[in-house]
Amino acid sequence: MTARTEKDLLPRKDWPDAVEVLNEHGLSDIVLLCEHASNHMPAEYRQLGLDAGHLRRHIAWDIGAAEVTRLLSARLDAPAFLSGYSRLLIDLNRPLGTPGSIPVVSEDTGIPGNVGLDKAERDRRAKIMFSPFHERVAAHLDRRVAEGRPTRIVTIHSFTPVFLGVARPWHAGVLHANGVDLAETILTALRADAALNVAANVPYVISRDADYAVPVHGDDRGIPAVLVEIRQDLLSTRSGIEEWADRLAAALPAQTKAIP
Repeated sequence: MTARTEKDLLPRKDWPDAVEVLNEHGLSDIVLLCEHASNHMPAEYRQLGLDAGHLRRHIAWDIGAAEVTRLLSARLDAPAFLSGYSRLLIDLNRPLGTPGSIPVVSEDTGIPGNVGLDKAERDRRAKIMFSPFHERVAAHLDRRVAEGRPTRIVTIHSFTPVFLGVARPWHAGVLHANGVDLAETILTALRADAALNVAANVPYVISRDADYAVPVHGDDRGIPAVLVEIRQDLLSTRSGIEEWADRLAAALPAQTKAIP
């Protein structure tokens, strides 16, 4: 039985598509990704042994990131790819087989349902949740190359104000490896507001062991790519979400090219 056939036999509401695609034919050169958009878990996973409150925490998804991505897609006329499942089942921004891919501990919380998984279950999650997302993104990028369209990748994430008892002072960070110019363009625009504390490569850095989208879809293809991190308390209201979508839209001037 193939993974696609297996998924087709599962309840549709409980097993959504691995990727939600918005505005796939948008004219912007920006391609938006949101790998931690959803905290959804199919019922069979029994919340991985966690109570419902944990599924509303950062360990399960990036709070506010999906809403910012949706607004940016509309403001920029940009395609966007959003995840359909919780990062606790399998993290779309971690290489398969790494400790962070299917975590047994996230922040300070043990994840009972991820302990002792056999290869079959790891492969099942990859086939249903991970691979379809990244295959759809890769196919989109391939089409853009074939059409001669300029492309820049921006992935949208959020981070906790306090991590393991340590306060994080930044309002936002722009993470990059090869995409230095794109990162500087965004940072320069954000720094025009003197009240904002923004910096490159905070509160994390891009690495091959702990990141997937920027290295694989961006750097390996020679496409400028960055990961934008916004502090979650700034996305706790609709007005905050709209404010950050507006900021980022202004920081990403359009470079469009019509499709022949």
